[in-house]
Amino acid sequence: MDVLAAIGHTSMVRLRRVVPPHCAGVYAKLEWENPTGSMKDRMAETVISRAEADGRLTPGGTIVEYTGGSTGTSLALVCAAKGYRVRIVTSDAFSQEKRDHMAALGAELTLVPSEGGRTTKKLILEMIETARALSLEPGTYWTDQLNNHDAIAGYHALGEEIWEETSGAIDAFVHCVGTAASLRGVATVLKRHKPGVRIVAVEPAESSVLLGGQAGPHKIEGVGIGCVPPLWEPALVDEILPVATDEAKEMTRRLAREEALFAGTSSGANVVAAIRVAERLGPDARVVTLMANTGLKYLSTDVYRRA
Repeated sequence: MDVLAAIGHTSMVRLRRVVPPHCAGVYAKLEWENPTGSMKDRMAETVISRAEADGRLTPGGTIVEYTGGSTGTSLALVCAAKGYRVRIVTSDAFSQEKRDHMAALGAELTLVPSEGGRTTKKLILEMIETARALSLEPGTYWTDQLNNHDAIAGYHALGEEIWEETSGAIDAFVHCVGTAASLRGVATVLKRHKPGVRIVAVEPAESSVLLGGQAGPHKIEGVGIGCVPPLWEPALVDEILPVATDEAKEMTRRLAREEALFAGTSSGANVVAAIRVAERLGPDARVVTLMANTGLKYLSTDVYRRA
């Protein structure tokens, strides 16, 4: 079996202790079971295989992308498995573990300095322009995750898994927005099966641009890019919930201590928002969210290093 065949078919568990009484059931897909410990493996495999199929990526070619780390690690995995060179534009705003993991899988890294280790709109734009410059070199395919519609298709299988594992008994799906590809891919499938399912988007409260607020710095890695992402599809979304960085971090720590679920900060934000939805829906309903990636990617950050 090829390593890429190990992508997908992740487990789903019910949260027991962090969810208050009289709430809907809250369930989480353990996306860290993918080979790099992230849901982004799904997107990376689909984006590269589709580019191969239509000739955008040719044998001996080079992949270029800008990323906070999880997408880059997933692209590096697929490129290592398929024999492509991969060049990643990233930043010190993202954890050292992510950068080390990308490099271990063969990625060549270009670092763009951040402002105090925080994610800002300015940083994302600088990373994009750096990737754009690298993409001009011959034989290069820029996956351009913010604009690549192939990424949406990478999450259709995740939507089908959620539908099958809940036997269709799902009332809401709650998930953070970065590129918006994963929310859109899952929502497309769930709405097709059950038009009344509630789709809830989550964003950093400090940069609540989907709700019309101002872009601002935050520390929820991988989400909240400071502008409305091009793949955002508001017609699929029923509600947008802002979650503050401190709330997300505290829930991430609680998930580890109380649920034995060792995840990253965006997963904490997912659960904070999922509980808000569950409190409104009541005990007969079912809410699904994602453990987007493993906490092993965040050990050097302040999420798990409190004073």
